[in-house]
Amino acid sequence: MAKNDLQGALDLLILKSLSQLGSMHGFGIILHIERVSDELLNVEEGSLYPALHRMEQSGWVRSEWAMTESSRKAKFYTVTAAGEKQLAAREKNWEQVVKGVQAILRFA
Repeated sequence: MAKNDLQGALDLLILKSLSQLGSMHGFGIILHIERVSDELLNVEEGSLYPALHRMEQSGWVRSEWAMTESSRKAKFYTVTAAGEKQLAAREKNWEQVVKGVQAILRFA
């Protein structure tokens, strides 16, 4: 993440993107997050691929090699059932964080 300090939110964004759109390659995930956020969020490849690797090791996503729309071989990622459970937990946690931050901002 470059434009905003969203460390810790990257897993949530990746899982949500894969859950909504199905199988995607890494560059597709980056483009999706940038497009949907109106370019407010910028995911660096150096952050994305380690996160995908970590999530694959945790069993939250699985990957397979396939051809892209531009006939290039790429690793495509799909969210697993364990990843869907993780997504639900992280969405709930994120909503609580936002609610807590808003409460503090409104208090001042």
